[in-house]
Amino acid sequence: MPRFRCSSCQGLPLRVQYLPRSAPVCGRCGGPLKRRSWSGPFTLAISAVTLCLGLAAVPDLFEGAASLAARNAALPQLLQRRLPPPDPDEQPLALVQGGLFDELSQGDQAWIPVAEPLPDGGTRYRYRRRAGEPELSLAQIRERIANPPGFETEQQAISDLLQALQAAGARLVLEEPRKPGAAGEWDHAERTLRVQPEVVQKGSLEFARVLNHEAIHVAQSCAGGSLEAAPVVLGLDANLSPRMREHLADPLYADVSAREKALEKEAYAHQERLGIGVSLIRRHCPSRS
Repeated sequence: MPRFRCSSCQGLPLRVQYLPRSAPVCGRCGGPLKRRSWSGPFTLAISAVTLCLGLAAVPDLFEGAASLAARNAALPQLLQRRLPPPDPDEQPLALVQGGLFDELSQGDQAWIPVAEPLPDGGTRYRYRRRAGEPELSLAQIRERIANPPGFETEQQAISDLLQALQAAGARLVLEEPRKPGAAGEWDHAERTLRVQPEVVQKGSLEFARVLNHEAIHVAQSCAGGSLEAAPVVLGLDANLSPRMREHLADPLYADVSAREKALEKEAYAHQERLGIGVSLIRRHCPSRS
């Protein structure tokens, strides 16, 4: 079908004349030609068929998109299941077999006051005080020497945390964290929790708090999709005590992003609640055992 038509010579066969640097004109009357619009039953039929084919493909497109979205949503869990378990010596409970609690008990002894006799017959008392703790009176010091504090509660909390971390598939090693100055760190990309060896020497309470802090970060990763996912805020109450605010104001966190600071704030707000780390891991991390 011709692409043009002449409004003056409608009933006559079309003659097209192409002039230099000009639009084509009618070769019979010299009038301007109009571009013919493609319409009619044949054209409408083609359009209708095309539309029907397109609509017929829509369900397949939606189904394919939904299937892809479902696979992407399940990807972290699939990756989590396929990752090999940690080496036996890097599993959290391996620390128990390595004598962790004996070392912690030795560290606990450093927190018991010591009475030192003086040459003049007097006595000097020496003891360690944790940050934020008030000074002990002489009566309290003598009471603590006579009845040394036990750390059964803290050691039980550590045992529960180690079991929960192992069930989740986390690695735990006693080595220097990669972040300078940190007592511990959670490396979600390597699903590895690193604790500075000196923390063990500080005894059960310090180790329990550090481990509980990092366990909260582990739960934050699981809430983000998997053990290997970037941590997300859990939405816990993040009101900090003055001492915890001092920790977060440490130069260690001077250059971290607002997101990282929010994650740390949540962990610091609850690190002394020794049961919460286990509870959060069990709630957010699927067990691999």
